[in-house]
Amino acid sequence: MRFPESFSEIVFPFLELGLILGSFGVILLTDIVYSAFLLGFVFACIALLYLLLDSDFVAAAQVLIYVGAVNVLIVFAVMLIIKKKTNNFCLVWTIGDGITSVICTSMFLVLSSIISKTSWSKIYLVAESNKNGEIVSIDNIRRIGLKLLTEFLIPFELMSIILLVALVGAITLARGEKTIDLEQPKVLRNHKNLW
Repeated sequence: MRFPESFSEIVFPFLELGLILGSFGVILLTDIVYSAFLLGFVFACIALLYLLLDSDFVAAAQVLIYVGAVNVLIVFAVMLIIKKKTNNFCLVWTIGDGITSVICTSMFLVLSSIISKTSWSKIYLVAESNKNGEIVSIDNIRRIGLKLLTEFLIPFELMSIILLVALVGAITLARGEKTIDLEQPKVLRNHKNLW
C-alpha cells in the first residue's frame, strides 16, 4: 500500500511524538498496568511507521506478534503480579537507573552515528533474472514464508517451546505455591509456619 507523500509527511511527526511519549510513559510510570498498555501503544506506532515505509508484511507481523502476542503476554504477567500501590507518579531515580540511562544514551548515540554514516543509496531491492533474462523482483513475503517453513522451521518451533516454558515458569513463580512435606506430622508443619 503506497501512501501519498504529503500524507506521510503529516502523519510521521504525530507517530514519532506518540512513540517518544509512549516510551517515556513505559519507563517513568510507576503503575505497571499503565506501562504495559503504553507498550502496546508503542508497538502499534511502530507498526504504523512500517506502513508508512511501504512494508505491509512487516507491519502486519508487528501487529500480530508484538501487539497481539507479546504485549498480551506482558499484560497477563502484570496481572499476576501482586504489587503495593504507591502514591508516587514517577519513580525515584537510583544509581542503577543512572547507569542504565548512561548505557542507553551511549547506545543511542552510537546507533545514530552508524545510521547517519550508512550509504542508504547503495541498498538495492533483491532481484533475480527470469528465463528470458529480464530482471524481476522477488516477492519478499513468499521468500520469508519459504525460509520460515523450510530452513528455519526447527528454530521457529524451538522458540515457541521456549516461550511456552517461560510462560509456565512465570505463572508458577507468580502464584508462589509452597510445597508441603507430607512425611512430617501436621503439628510440626504448623510449627514451621509460625516462624
